[in-house]
Amino acid sequence: MALAALASQPGVAGGAETVGNASVGLIEFSVGKFRYFKLNRPFPEEAILRNISSNVTFLIFQIHSQYQNTTISFSKTLLPSTSGTGTDKGLVFILRPEQSMCFWYLETSDAEPVQNMAIPLSYSERGGNLSVFDFYYCLEYGTYSWIFGENCNRIKSVYYPIPGGCNLEFDLDIDPNIYLEYDFFETTIKFAPANLGYARGTDSPPCDTRTGQDSRWRLQYDVYQYFLPENDLTEEGLLKHLQRMAEVPQVTANAIKVVTLTANDKTSVSFSSLRGQGVIYNVIVWDPVLNTSAAYVPAHTYACSFDAREGNCPSLGRVSTKVFFTLFALLGLFICFFGHRFWKTELFFIGFIFMGFFFYILITRLTPIKYDVRLVLTAIAGSLGGIFLVAAWWRFGILTLCMLCVGLVLGFFVSSVTFFTPLGNLTIFSNDAVFWVTFSCIVVLIPVIFMGCQRILSILTCGFIGSYSVVLAIDSYMYTSLSYIALNVLKRALSPHFRRAFTNVPFQTNDFIILAVWGMLAVSGITLQIRRERGRPCFPPHPYKLWKRERERRVTNILDPSYHIPPLRERLYGRLTQIRELFQKEQPAGERTPLLL
Repeated sequence: MALAALASQPGVAGGAETVGNASVGLIEFSVGKFRYFKLNRPFPEEAILRNISSNVTFLIFQIHSQYQNTTISFSKTLLPSTSGTGTDKGLVFILRPEQSMCFWYLETSDAEPVQNMAIPLSYSERGGNLSVFDFYYCLEYGTYSWIFGENCNRIKSVYYPIPGGCNLEFDLDIDPNIYLEYDFFETTIKFAPANLGYARGTDSPPCDTRTGQDSRWRLQYDVYQYFLPENDLTEEGLLKHLQRMAEVPQVTANAIKVVTLTANDKTSVSFSSLRGQGVIYNVIVWDPVLNTSAAYVPAHTYACSFDAREGNCPSLGRVSTKVFFTLFALLGLFICFFGHRFWKTELFFIGFIFMGFFFYILITRLTPIKYDVRLVLTAIAGSLGGIFLVAAWWRFGILTLCMLCVGLVLGFFVSSVTFFTPLGNLTIFSNDAVFWVTFSCIVVLIPVIFMGCQRILSILTCGFIGSYSVVLAIDSYMYTSLSYIALNVLKRALSPHFRRAFTNVPFQTNDFIILAVWGMLAVSGITLQIRRERGRPCFPPHPYKLWKRERERRVTNILDPSYHIPPLRERLYGRLTQIRELFQKEQPAGERTPLLL
């Protein structure tokens, strides 16, 4: 296994070490060096860190595994206030004067050996970084209150903020961990507020006695998000990428900053759940006065379970989902290239989408029916919607009504793409009223713009919507971020809490390939249909009028051979008579009465 090298101080390279299957004994760590080892259920391990520098004020030890839980504790006796259990856990060691060694304990309750990666990180006291002007200002006036509200002597030493130092919610006294929860809709991370740093042997600054610039209320929290490679569920890949999210310089260089929280904000952030996509989260606490930062313990998720019997991470797509979207994609491909030519088929496709989407939302919000049953009912309801739209066109022939449905589907897609961009993460759209009004305006705007060129509207809808059905089908077999163009809107409609979630998604090699295929299909389908329909009537005539005219012609024109065809009722009765005769016994020919002698 390739081992990354990191150093004790943020941004400095160091080494990495590996330990094989652990037995009862002592695991020795070095500051800033990642170490790989395995933990077995009956064998708890004692860990030690030696030769801690005298200028180090506190340490954070963190341990990671892919999906099996590990327990880390200050003592052999496991207590909620001195231990933590999970896949990404850490402890803060506040060092005493002259302390140069630390001990802690590791174990697992999992029946199988657990592969772990761990690292102790140190945060040291350092000298102040006053500018020349600030230094002479302090010498002359003996105060620095106009910037810091404190004496110049107090900023000669600079300390790092302590992650989780003002914990009031979780069990540990000082808790640097990020607590992560997820469901189908959103992934939520929570963390404890940090405290100001302080020297060894001194009391920690109070957390809530004051709220000025000389307290922990001046701290800011930057939340970062890091995406693993798409469709990578390997343990080696996760542990390798976790090394890029452990220390402040690596986090800021490799991850995406999503939001900055102040001490007045709630220390909780929600993201859209990306099922089957590995994501690592971390929080950097920053002291704007001393310009120092410290990292919490990173946490990761795939928004799925490795242990589940059904729908686990390695096999995300259900059979029902694959069947549904594969058939939908086949119909979509036909619509992409031939939809406008086969007008009734296009109307069925549009009616299916219209009715299926709203019906799925309705039964999901109002009933506890299982997913597979919901999907079957959605397919039935969508088919009925498609048949109804085709029947409405056949009987009434109102082109404007049909094109309004076609335009609204294209408008829905354009609006979904708009909010799929970073525009969807603007704070103003966390308000449901603002979001849905803006979304609906974009939806309605598209048919209004194209109502004067209805054939172009029809062909564009066939090309874009038909080709996008292929993207949805691909997503049922492998992860692709492009499926969240539609899924984000569906989640927003199904969950009232999804409005607070950030909808960032990775855009990697697989997505570029699928985007190229999607674009090629859409452009090819639109170009082919425009060239084929050139010179043809924009839309077929009213079917009911044609049928009525044909029927009258047959009745009045006795020279027409079709005039002599019996009515439908007589033809059906004749066929039934023929079928009935097949089950009757054949009567023998000749006399059956015996001759009288």
